[in-house]
Amino acid sequence: MGRLVYRGRWTLLALSLVAALLVAPLAMSGRVTSGGFEDPSAGSVTAARWAEQWYGGQSPDVVVLYRHPAVKVRDPRYKKAVHNSLRGLPADHVRRRATYWTTGSEEMVSGDEHSTYALITLKGAKRESYAAVAEQLRSVKNLNVEVGGAVPMQAELDGQAAADLARVSAIAGPVLLVLLVALFGSLVAALLPLVVGLLAVLGALALLPEVSVYSWYAVVLLGLGLAAGHSLLMLRAFRAEIGGGASNEQAVVRTMASAGRAVAVSGATVAASLLGLLLFPQPFLRSIGLGAAAVALVAAVAALVVLPALLGILGPRVDALRVIPDFGAVRQDGGGWHAVASSVVRRPVVYLVAVTVVLVSLAAPLSHLQFGNADHRALPAASESRRLAETLDRDFPRNALSPIDVHVLADGSLYARPLMEQVERLPHVKGVEVAGESRKNGAVRLAVRHDLDPMSAEAEELVRSIRSLAPGPGVRQVLVGGPTAARLDLMDSLSATLPWPAVAVCSVLLVLLCAAFGSLVLPVRTLPAIVLSVGASFGVLAWAFQGGLLGFAGPVDVSVAVLIVVVLFGVSANHEVCLVSRARSEWLRTGDHAGAVAAGLRETGGVITGAALLPAAVAGAFAAAGITVVRLLGVGLCVAIAVDALLVRVLLGPASMRLLGPASWWPLRPRERAEPRELPPRPLPPVDRPSITAGGSERLPVLTVKGRPAVFGADTDPVPVPAEPAELARPGWEKVAVGRTRAVRANADGSGWQWVELDE
Repeated sequence: MGRLVYRGRWTLLALSLVAALLVAPLAMSGRVTSGGFEDPSAGSVTAARWAEQWYGGQSPDVVVLYRHPAVKVRDPRYKKAVHNSLRGLPADHVRRRATYWTTGSEEMVSGDEHSTYALITLKGAKRESYAAVAEQLRSVKNLNVEVGGAVPMQAELDGQAAADLARVSAIAGPVLLVLLVALFGSLVAALLPLVVGLLAVLGALALLPEVSVYSWYAVVLLGLGLAAGHSLLMLRAFRAEIGGGASNEQAVVRTMASAGRAVAVSGATVAASLLGLLLFPQPFLRSIGLGAAAVALVAAVAALVVLPALLGILGPRVDALRVIPDFGAVRQDGGGWHAVASSVVRRPVVYLVAVTVVLVSLAAPLSHLQFGNADHRALPAASESRRLAETLDRDFPRNALSPIDVHVLADGSLYARPLMEQVERLPHVKGVEVAGESRKNGAVRLAVRHDLDPMSAEAEELVRSIRSLAPGPGVRQVLVGGPTAARLDLMDSLSATLPWPAVAVCSVLLVLLCAAFGSLVLPVRTLPAIVLSVGASFGVLAWAFQGGLLGFAGPVDVSVAVLIVVVLFGVSANHEVCLVSRARSEWLRTGDHAGAVAAGLRETGGVITGAALLPAAVAGAFAAAGITVVRLLGVGLCVAIAVDALLVRVLLGPASMRLLGPASWWPLRPRERAEPRELPPRPLPPVDRPSITAGGSERLPVLTVKGRPAVFGADTDPVPVPAEPAELARPGWEKVAVGRTRAVRANADGSGWQWVELDE
């Protein structure tokens, strides 16, 4: 494939550019939807549908709060001012108006009697209708006015989201540019992941039938993370080939045969695994699954087609406009990662225990974690909609606008009376009233007033108690709706459905990794590591978010939790494939397990941490957002990616592989290293050296470095040398101690080692 890509590089780039221009309008067409949390079979969803169809709506669209510091609500002047304002609202945009004076409801008067509110139901397109009447709603003589409710709050959320996007872009843009240049070394190379990431995001968004706000976040963050990882891996291999004297074509072919295989495995694994989210009934989860799978596939295709074509054209010019100096041999031997790899391989038990203790400690607050949905508290404290909602909650009877909604299918309200009496006797219930009756459908609607936080566990228990009551004679069915019931149904649905998608995702992951690595052991080791990453990340979230450190103490939004898990899974699986693929290649070549683990970590540690830095930096910029949910997403993803990359992938993973020993690769055997697709090693450059002597052994020789036994791979970095001692004039060299140089290689049959040494 590499040869085909190189020979058709100009054609492929032209086709890719045309495709990007064609799909860009579709990807950016604004097909963003919200909602989608409901399970269509849930009782609260049916209750909401009945409320809309049979009673003309479940809740008002706009709430207008009026206040006068001296005049009380029952003063005729107060009534005149409010009604004069509402009377002039255009009938084309307003369906209903309700005030204290039209309903006689004492709940619409504040405790000090100086405040009241009006409920407005809009017609047609709600956002357009609200925009047409918003100014008039605030124009009331002699009264202080605040406007809130479902439609104004959504308008504020959209406006705040636009402001947050500008703020996040201003922060993340320069940081991202600096990181790209630092990671890739030159300005030209730094553009490569941007090209791959842009193509991945545009292609994925164009493939989706509709784009939810959640899938948009998943596509952008996961696309950036995968593009960075793929580009770093491919560029590292390409630079090594060019540095060894290969032509542009040879470098592309060899890069595709080595790094390209890992990219293909990663893309297929992430995409196929995340399709398991399609088994959930909630539309927002299916949207995230489709978006994440699409961006994983498109990112892999772009990295395997467009990126090699660009590298084939650029050749050595990929390092043009270099900003970070090329440290040559220091980079070739892994730099700081050489020391990390040596330490992990020599002391795997210490690292395994220490990292596990840290991860378990971070996950300790997880037992206090609560999930919920976003409400007015997602907005900044200064927003009008949030201030109004908090005023209603503080100064008026609690939950006056969000009662528990009970629908009773019976032959009349008389048959609902026994159920009403039972509900009234439940703890925290302040009253039950008939909110509507549909004779045509044989239904009665009850409003249950209570004094609990709708998002609290106590409110959920109240809903369960209502559902468990015996309906009595003449009652055919009872359904409970409202915000609390909707949240409860969502969590119950997720809990009931979760085992099946989890089994599907894990099964696909195991099968694909087994097929890619030829091992049945390593893929099984991957799953506990992902679980530890997720647990530690959510433990930190539980401590920071529910403790009020992010400006709000309350439940974690379930959509944010799913997004964090999806993005973390994708980035984590990509890192795992990168590390294990390199270790597998080294083990097949040498048969030395410790050396293979060390080589895998030494050569991919920088790739893994670098690929994690980019999405973590962008996610971290979300912490500057004004919307609490976005801030939570940013902090959660930043913590999750950092924990996974720095602790799990580069420390815990290699340590567990080292402890498993050669059994890690079962049933794969090192003598299977002569794979048909493996290319012969490029010739080593000539080196002028004095005459040397060679030594060999049929078993692993005992070599020492600074007075201790050497660990092959960690201390010696095995390199190929010619098969016959007579040909040892041009070996590969490595400094192993002051004034001492050694070159090491495995015997052809894997039974021992050959090496050469000399004093410099």
